[in-house]
Amino acid sequence: MSKVYVAKLGKAVGLQGHLRLFIDSDFPEQFKKGAVFTTNRNLEIKVLDYNKERELVRFENYLDVEVAKKLTNSELFTTQEATKEFCKLKENEFFWFDLISCEIFENDLLLGKVKDIHRYPLNDYLEIETSRELISKELPKVFLIPHIFDKFIEKVDIENKRIFVKNAFDILENS
Repeated sequence: MSKVYVAKLGKAVGLQGHLRLFIDSDFPEQFKKGAVFTTNRNLEIKVLDYNKERELVRFENYLDVEVAKKLTNSELFTTQEATKEFCKLKENEFFWFDLISCEIFENDLLLGKVKDIHRYPLNDYLEIETSRELISKELPKVFLIPHIFDKFIEKVDIENKRIFVKNAFDILENS
């Protein structure tokens, strides 16, 4: 069962165990009452309440400032299964963990495989590990494709772990 990083806890706020919540996920709705997360210290904690406007969260059994302080700087993780259950995707939205290791095809040419995803202010980028065949033709070992539908991404087939692209070979050649 693979863990998915979703947030970091900041300092305690007030006397009742509220902590600042820094969400690193596109799905703030997953922080609802009763949701369970694992910390980077392998503690399992359950959300008691989450205030979206103030970006504050409180956990069961951490109801005063002294106890809550122990969670400061903890990273929160969920599972891929929980993510799929609680986070609803719109059209052409995908979970990062589903995109990782997909093969990238332009026409019938295998360009490589998704190695990672980078988040930049304007767009997310797929980091592609170039196929051996293209590396042997002196092309870069790694390149980035903007995750923009219609311009670069044509179709994503999660079941078969394939992403069909256009204009990406030009990016590879010029990387």
